[in-house]
Amino acid sequence: MSRYLNPRADLTFKRVFGEHKNLLISFLNAMLPLEDGEEIREIEYLPNELVPEIPLRKKYSIVDVRCTDNHGRVFIVEMQMEWRPEFMQRMLLNASKAYVNQTEPGEEYDELNPVYALALLNENYEEGDDYYHHYTIVEDAHTERVLKGLEFVFVELRKFHPDKYSAKKMHILWMRFLTEINERTDTPNSDLLENDDIRSAIKILERSAYTDAQMRTYDYFWDSVSIERTWESYSRKQEAKGRAEGLAEGRAEGEAKGRAEGLAEGEAKGRAEGLAEGEAKGRAEGLAEG
Repeated sequence: MSRYLNPRADLTFKRVFGEHKNLLISFLNAMLPLEDGEEIREIEYLPNELVPEIPLRKKYSIVDVRCTDNHGRVFIVEMQMEWRPEFMQRMLLNASKAYVNQTEPGEEYDELNPVYALALLNENYEEGDDYYHHYTIVEDAHTERVLKGLEFVFVELRKFHPDKYSAKKMHILWMRFLTEINERTDTPNSDLLENDDIRSAIKILERSAYTDAQMRTYDYFWDSVSIERTWESYSRKQEAKGRAEGLAEGRAEGEAKGRAEGLAEGEAKGRAEGLAEGEAKGRAEGLAEG
């Protein structure tokens, strides 16, 4: 039996980043595009706000962490196991609610602080090899002009390949923590264990630290994800089958229509040519008799 659990599950992700402020600070500083001198020093956890559910059969989006730092900035971290286009709108909604809820009616707008939304995606959603996507609100004609307030970072975990980057950077170490440690891990890579924060996070993932009830919850989560993926795969296959059958039916109908039209056209042409030929022959015979 493996010694470790996967950090991307609901239970483990919340245990690592929702209960250990020092690890969350390290993670956010490594993952967010913060300028020098803007690093997070202290945080306080915020309660998860109620937001409308995406109208889907299931939702495996984990709203794990909401926190504010000593500058008043708000940070939202979500793990999305199954990518859907609606997820982008959900992130916009969550970040916008966090931004608006900072003030009471009648308060000054200059008291609003920036909101950063970090989404970790277990599936790809963009073309290309880049795994890190930073979105801001910019002017269309002059993208260097940024409207401050909301920033979004989407990280496609499956596109990350550590051999392309410096393994010692905290960003890379945290990415490797998320993508390398799982149920098949018996001995973590020494690069990860050499860093205090990563080593502490890995220790939290040790299977022995979880009760039998927690392990059942953990297993149920992955079973649910597998069922959802199976259902999505089946739906895509059925959709593709329907398109193929519709295309085949359309081709058959088109061919039948073409044959019918061709036959009708041929018969009409034949009748016209026969009539013309008969008339010409009649006139010729009449002239000969005269």
